Amino acid sequence: MGNPLIDGDVANLLYMVASVLFIMGIKGLTHPRTAVRGNLLGSCGMLIAVLATILKETSLDLPMIGAGVAIGALIGAVTALRVQMTSMPQLVAIFNGFGGIASALVAASAFYLAIQKESVSLQESIATVASAFIGALTFTGSLVAFVKLLELKIFWKVKSAFWGQKYFNLLLFIGCLWACFHVVDNPADPMGYWLLCLGAALLGFTLVSPIGGADMPVVIALLNSYSGLAATATGFVFSNNVLIVAGSLVGASGVILTTIMCKAMNRSLTNVIFGTMGPSADGPSADDVYAGKVKESSADEVAMLFDGAQRVVIVPGYGMAVAQAQHVVRDLATELEERDILVEFAVHPVAGRMPGHMNVLLAEADIDYDKLIEMDLINPTFETVDVALVIGANDVVNPVARTDPSSPIAGMPILDVDKARTVVVVKRSLSPGFAGIPNPLFAADNTYMLFGDAKKAMIELVGVLKKY
Repeated sequence: MGNPLIDGDVANLLYMVASVLFIMGIKGLTHPRTAVRGNLLGSCGMLIAVLATILKETSLDLPMIGAGVAIGALIGAVTALRVQMTSMPQLVAIFNGFGGIASALVAASAFYLAIQKESVSLQESIATVASAFIGALTFTGSLVAFVKLLELKIFWKVKSAFWGQKYFNLLLFIGCLWACFHVVDNPADPMGYWLLCLGAALLGFTLVSPIGGADMPVVIALLNSYSGLAATATGFVFSNNVLIVAGSLVGASGVILTTIMCKAMNRSLTNVIFGTMGPSADGPSADDVYAGKVKESSADEVAMLFDGAQRVVIVPGYGMAVAQAQHVVRDLATELEERDILVEFAVHPVAGRMPGHMNVLLAEADIDYDKLIEMDLINPTFETVDVALVIGANDVVNPVARTDPSSPIAGMPILDVDKARTVVVVKRSLSPGFAGIPNPLFAADNTYMLFGDAKKAMIELVGVLKKY
């Protein structure tokens, strides 16, 4: 065991630099134009923090650390190259889970090492149980969210696991609190710790499993916050400043994002935390909503609608992301603008599967960010829109949110595209959105359906327009 390459003061100085980079990175992620730079700054901050930790320690197994870094880097690189933007929510969900369980396991290892040395402090005990509780809950909750986002039918239609689940969750939470106090009072008893982990893991499952698909993006944001809090607790176990700061940043930003999304979807933060989100009554069937009312159109007919329009609003959705049609949509906007038509993009705060999903895709296609109009600003003007072109969006334009208080999306603010003079909806089929309910917009008198893959439909539409 040799001398450390840097002392504690230098390490803390490097930790401060890393923390500043984390803050600058989060700031950069608030806008598509600076997101890449923000991501790079955050990565550099983490690199500095890891190197500072390695250089100030003398008892680390460097070959084992190197192997872990190599394996993690390989998995990360493959994942980054292969995962599509449409699967990003699933990736975020599973990353949240891994972050939570990693924090719990690392805290547990440090805790039991302290027990063996008979030097357990009150801070270590409290921080360890906090990390175990939050980390285990985050892990199982994130796994359920991951599975739901994959749209596996075993979880897709779960409304509530069983009668009285709220009370079961309350009793389970009380049991976890008892286990926390037991571990703090008797740190040498391993049974209490593992009971805490088991109870928290079960609570994570029962909290997330009843929540419907439409609300899953909100849950992911909250679980992201939980993973940060677990990391913060682990930082207190080690008295590691940078881990405390980084975890606090993730926890705080996750809560802020959850609050913003709750407002955007008219949900209660309390209901998100306790797993009781949204009405769940069954509504009308697709046959009742669509039978004999849907008007199918063609690229030629839609081009004729554009030919007489002065203002067009394009509403991007998950279907556009799946088809990777953003570049063709840009071509369509350019073609319309050359005809002196005002083209704007109406972006719902939670369009797609994650906040900012559509913003990132449109920025990737070099669409001017100033053309992206927020929901609150564009909704009062939809009555003056000649053509509203909905590309793959569903729940965020479903008027049921305004009219049916028993709907799973009841009260959720939506884009009022149904108030436009003419609505054109591009979808593969009449299949429901993430909420799993039919959309009466598709059967409205002023709506025309252009069925097909979004990218192919847009290419055909642009080709027809160029002939006019």
